[in-house]
This record gives sequence, structure tokens and C-alpha cells, in this order.
Amino acid sequence: MSPLEAVQPPTRPDVWASHAPLCAVRFHIQAEAEADVLCRVLNVFALQQLIPQQVDVMRDDDSFSIEIVSDEQSWHRAQVIGEKLRNLVSVFDLTLEPAQPARAALTG
Repeated sequence: MSPLEAVQPPTRPDVWASHAPLCAVRFHIQAEAEADVLCRVLNVFALQQLIPQQVDVMRDDDSFSIEIVSDEQSWHRAQVIGEKLRNLVSVFDLTLEPAQPARAALTG
């Protein structure tokens, strides 16, 4: 066991959709460009024990355009995460869409 495996927490089970398959989801987030917004957005994933596959951020004057791809959750759980993101004060728009898994994109 490597030192990193010893501290990696297990993924958090989705008790409301325990038999649902995992899917890749792209979160499109529009938020105010404030110093702590990225930390607060990524913290929502961290609290669910999720590590996104990809995070892209573009700043346009006073707003952020954030795209996050995560493939470790069910669609139901992605919707719950989306609602948590929508509840952040600085977030003014959020959409979810199915995304091609990053691993599959690299191989095919």
C-alpha cells in the first residue's frame, strides 16, 4: 500500500440511488468573480468525497465561467450537488449535462 492509499477516504455512497450507475456530468457554473468562489465551489465536491476529473475557469471582468467534469457520482447525486452549488450566494447560473467520461475520451 502506498502512503497515499492509506489516507484516501472511501467514496461516499449515494443512499438515495444506491443501484444507479455512475455517470460523467458536466457542471456549467456562472458566478461572481470573488476571491473565495472557487474554493467554495470545489468544497461542495470535497464534502461529498469527490475529486473532479477536470476544472476549467475563465474570468470575464466581474464573473467566472466555471466548468467541472466529474464522473464518480450517479445522476441523482449530481442533481443534489447542483442544488448545493445553486445555493451558494455568488452563483447566479448553473446547468448540468451528461458528459463523456474523460477516460473514454482519451482512449476513443
